[in-house]
Amino acid sequence: MTSHETLGVAVIGTGRMGADHVRRINEVISGARVAAVVDIDADRIKRLADGITGCTPYTDPAAAMDDPAVDAVLIASPGPAHEAALLEAFARDLPVLCEKPLTPDAASALRVLEAERALGHRRVQVGFMRRYDADYRSLKSLLEQGAYGRPLMLHNKHRNADTPPGFTNAMMINDSVVHEIDVTRWLLEDEITAVRVLRPAPTGNAPEGLSDPQLVLFETAGGQVVDTEIFVNCDFGYQVGCEAVCEHGTARIGDDHGVFSNAAGRWGGAVPPGFVERFEEAYDRQVQHWVNATRRGEVEGPSCWDGYAAAAVCEAGVRAQTTGERVPVELIERPALYR
Repeated sequence: MTSHETLGVAVIGTGRMGADHVRRINEVISGARVAAVVDIDADRIKRLADGITGCTPYTDPAAAMDDPAVDAVLIASPGPAHEAALLEAFARDLPVLCEKPLTPDAASALRVLEAERALGHRRVQVGFMRRYDADYRSLKSLLEQGAYGRPLMLHNKHRNADTPPGFTNAMMINDSVVHEIDVTRWLLEDEITAVRVLRPAPTGNAPEGLSDPQLVLFETAGGQVVDTEIFVNCDFGYQVGCEAVCEHGTARIGDDHGVFSNAAGRWGGAVPPGFVERFEEAYDRQVQHWVNATRRGEVEGPSCWDGYAAAAVCEAGVRAQTTGERVPVELIERPALYR
């Protein structure tokens, strides 16, 4: 249990995602408040804090965690800053919701995992928000019920209208396909053991040097095969979907989202412009679940093991992009804390 009736949260990193989480905690979810905001941009956090009763701005994460009003930490800073912030939270035994990635590479993720193991209990929930999306949760429930038999394959699609300047081939894996890596492991309840990447002829919408689209193939320890179409300059909006092919049937999500209409001689629906709009409810549900669990003195959701495993698969995926070969995924034995 926390020391306050309402969970006091320090939000570290107040860029696009961090600012959205500040809004979410202030305006959408219950049981929590923003007690501190942290960023290297002192002017930005002063403006944010000035608009929130009882919120203190900090440029140093450790100082924010020492604030008596802070019961928990939400990390939304860039990935390379996550390890240091997580270790500071562990030093104070504070619960954490950490946006993906846990850290940018498997070696640093493993260091974080080992530091959490040294505490003897979980403290981190990793922000793989698709596990909180209504469609993905329905698909997960159907697979758990076993109505269609054992899942044999997954077909994923992940499309984005365009990419920001400087977007690289490696980012297609580390920033985009990482979500399919996590939902594959979650839906199938198995580890990914190898990755291949195929590169079809690139779209004319892609910036020079970016091989887009790509087809990413996973193999699992249980023998399933998973394909993911990643197309980050599709030019028409943001789409994600997943089809599970099972022994006695198939189940698919992602064909539509929201209202499907017939009017004025046309039929169809809207394609959301980006991931924030598509997964807004999933983000809300994720943070609410984290707050509820933290207030009960519990930790739920994706763990440091999930963050580490995703980082290891991403590293194999980037190598597969570069070599064109099948690349095995290297993982340590799963510790008892995460079983």
